[in-house]
Amino acid sequence: MLKWLWLSAVVVVLDLGTKWLATDMLDYAISVPVLPFFNFTLLHNTGAAFSFLANAGGWQRWFFAALAVAISVMLVKWLASIKGDKWLAIAIALVLGGALGNLYDRVLLGYVVDFLHFYWESYHFPAFNVADSAITVGAIMMALDIFRKPNEDEPEKA
Repeated sequence: MLKWLWLSAVVVVLDLGTKWLATDMLDYAISVPVLPFFNFTLLHNTGAAFSFLANAGGWQRWFFAALAVAISVMLVKWLASIKGDKWLAIAIALVLGGALGNLYDRVLLGYVVDFLHFYWESYHFPAFNVADSAITVGAIMMALDIFRKPNEDEPEKA
């Protein structure tokens, strides 16, 4: 199922391309309204999801980079071991592409570029990017995979 690595590459290209456009066209922390619940807002996240450990002093950059490398290696090995399960292969490829897109930012820039900003009234969801979206969709697909097929460990009922 390594043939699905093309999907990971597409995610990385889309992610880095949209981050480049956002960085080039947006001013930092200035929201550009698009819809009544959505802005483009360029932000830099030095932490993990939802800015977890963003103010930890800098060590988190290399910790999260190393974690992303380890997870990416594990995902490639997992993808290589799959036999004919397209759904799971797509899910893994999406997570891998997202992890690599954010890894690129973290290593080269020291932060992850975020720019998609959804909100409702006074509640603002943390800004995110295409890589984060791919990771989320892939993770949801993996979770749904548990319910998609019967547990192979359980004996079939007659």
